[in-house]
Amino acid sequence: QVQLVESGGGLVQPGGSLRLSCAPSGRRFGITTMGWYRQAPGKQREFVATITTDSRANYADSVKERFTISRDNRKNTVYLQMNSLKPEDTAVYFCRVDIWDIPYWGQGTQVAVSS
Repeated sequence: QVQLVESGGGLVQPGGSLRLSCAPSGRRFGITTMGWYRQAPGKQREFVATITTDSRANYADSVKERFTISRDNRKNTVYLQMNSLKPEDTAVYFCRVDIWDIPYWGQGTQVAVSS
């Protein structure tokens, strides 16, 4: 069974930064697209960013120029560097990793942006 281990969430003031990371448990092969989604209270889960095996990144308009997704293929780890955080970025952030074209989701990590 594949489990995704996420870390890096927390409470930060507006304008601050956080870095999320996520990796599947155990040694995994066949990992393709990796990405991040988020769900704010009372809202549906939404796309944040994805990155392909050759590091082509795609971002939601709301996070462009502020968030950067990256991956370390040797460690099977995906990162989300979040800068210039805004209160509207407050949400539970979920990692998604496609393994042999099957999507797996992390348990979510809370990000709260508040003064």
